[in-house]
Amino acid sequence: MAAITIPASETTPEAMKSRPFAAGIADPGPLGLGAFAMTTFFLSCVNAGFLPKSVEGVVLGLALFYGGIAQVLAGMWEFIKGNTFGAVAFTSYGAFWLSFWYLVAHVDLSAAAPGDAAKGIGVFLLAWTIFTGYMLVCAVRTNTLLVAVFGVLFLTFAFLTWGEFSGVTGITRIGGYLGLVTAVLAWYGSMAGVLNATAKHTVLPVFPRS
Repeated sequence: MAAITIPASETTPEAMKSRPFAAGIADPGPLGLGAFAMTTFFLSCVNAGFLPKSVEGVVLGLALFYGGIAQVLAGMWEFIKGNTFGAVAFTSYGAFWLSFWYLVAHVDLSAAAPGDAAKGIGVFLLAWTIFTGYMLVCAVRTNTLLVAVFGVLFLTFAFLTWGEFSGVTGITRIGGYLGLVTAVLAWYGSMAGVLNATAKHTVLPVFPRS
């Protein structure tokens, strides 16, 4: 394999100073989408009834390290690259997974009155439904894939919120199915970002919007 060399003209102090710092940072989008997809996939398997509720704790490691920390880092790198949409999205949903980890691992709701715990979690999910709704509006200016991701994610949160307030398991399961679709779309976006960057041309399209 031939060695990859950098022209000497590009390593001079003058050239290094003139090159924007963000230009040397790889696209953090595939990392953010991949982290979101994997964590969403596992929890949605529980919500859809494919896995018992008793194993929900298995997602906590993913929620803390991959969906949480890794996604927040992706958001920070998006800030450096000047991508406001990606920065807000990845940092916010990374914080969502961190807060989910804290809620499940450290918050004791056993003292709450009957039904109050469900109401509290329902409002938590409702707030994320609202946030996802306005991010969906903003996604219209990006590409069709992200519109699809945020559109299905909005429905996911909406059904999970409805299911929490109503206590109807079937509604929560619909939210779980929608979450699985969201995960698949996000994984596609992550793979497209990695594959297209590696191949240096579009292999998997994301359908940019004008």
